[in-house]
Amino acid sequence: MQPDSDRPIDLLAGEILGAPIELTHPGIVGPVRGTLVDESLGLFVVRLPTGRVVRIVKTGAAGTIVLDGREIPLSGDQLRVRPEDRTKRLSLRGSRGGSR
Repeated sequence: MQPDSDRPIDLLAGEILGAPIELTHPGIVGPVRGTLVDESLGLFVVRLPTGRVVRIVKTGAAGTIVLDGREIPLSGDQLRVRPEDRTKRLSLRGSRGGSR
């Protein structure tokens, strides 16, 4: 196991679609729990256990996501980038110790 692969930032730099997620947001009552099925610059798209799909604005969202069996803290504000840019940005930030 490589030391860098254990850092949560590295896990978020990879593919996160299909992962179990729990989110809270000031604009919704109670947490949203389900599977992350899509994301865009400003939205998380979550499939609830009932099959219903909901869209959660990233700005102000917080919660956790399960990646590689680990529960990782999630901040929508920090992930408010295009998904294809997220992998590049977080990989660079993680490999350079947090600076870009």
